[in-house]
Amino acid sequence: MSALPAVSVLMPCYNAALTLPEALESMVCQTLADFEIVIVDDGSSDATSQVLGDWAVAHPRLHVVTQAHQGIVAALNHGLQHCRADLVARMDADDRAYPARLERQVAFLQAHPSVGVVACQVEGYPPDQVRAGLQVYLQWQNALLSDAAIRREMFVESPLAHPSVVFRKALVEQVGGYQDRGWAEDYDLWLRLYLAGARFAKLPEVLLAWRERPERLTRTDGRYSLENFLRAKAYYLARGPLVGRDAVIVWGAGMHGRRLGKHLQRLGVPLRAYIDIDPRKIGNLRRGLPILPPEALPEVLRSYQKPVVLASVGTRGARQLIRQRLQSFDLIEGQDWWGVA
Repeated sequence: MSALPAVSVLMPCYNAALTLPEALESMVCQTLADFEIVIVDDGSSDATSQVLGDWAVAHPRLHVVTQAHQGIVAALNHGLQHCRADLVARMDADDRAYPARLERQVAFLQAHPSVGVVACQVEGYPPDQVRAGLQVYLQWQNALLSDAAIRREMFVESPLAHPSVVFRKALVEQVGGYQDRGWAEDYDLWLRLYLAGARFAKLPEVLLAWRERPERLTRTDGRYSLENFLRAKAYYLARGPLVGRDAVIVWGAGMHGRRLGKHLQRLGVPLRAYIDIDPRKIGNLRRGLPILPPEALPEVLRSYQKPVVLASVGTRGARQLIRQRLQSFDLIEGQDWWGVA
């Protein structure tokens, strides 16, 4: 066997014949020469196998692994077993990497041995098909560059675009690889790495073009629904920031906060009250708990030994307003409260 490559590119694909050539072309044109591409054909029924066969003949660094159709999680774990390098770069079969992507990310991890996962900034494409919601998401996650920023907003949304990351293979294996818990497999992995104390980083340059199209899994697979994201947040909040707490107060008695509260209560979390600014809600009960105005929060917190606040308002711009109010109460983000929407 030849010497190990500096990085293995892990690319699962399913019926991707139309987009594969562009994705593969962007990889073989990388400025870093020392890498392999492990591509898993997840039982495609279109011309994907033909495309891969042609490319494998022309590019020996491309290693094709096939399996019966089992879905993204099985394909990722199958491919991970075949990745020979210590570093693994994720890539999707419908995206496009910029030429310097691997070189920049591998160099960063080599220079920062304490960092376990490094992502990059991402742009949506084709530009005329990028929806407003995706644009807002990309602006948010592209601004999260440091480990502190990524960890601070870990429970808001997935802070890393999956096909933009390079991670240390051993670290991902230590937390159990990819797992199917009924919600997004990438967000699940970031949350497990977060609880394990892994350090994250993101390069402040756009090195990946993320394709927007109606067939994306995030639009067609129920595991990526809002309800399942809330389930994931509740599950890992209960195993992380909420451990040992004797009171959890949810700021937000609307749809988002109410549904998150439901999942937290099912997990046995000591939910005590909701906070809201809507006078129509204040004074009412939500799932048997009082809805209080913000000015009542300090007194509620003083009633418990280890309370915590979860800011769960999905309205755009609300998190920053809540942050300012909680700071005025001398509450520390990531210690006394977390943003979860």
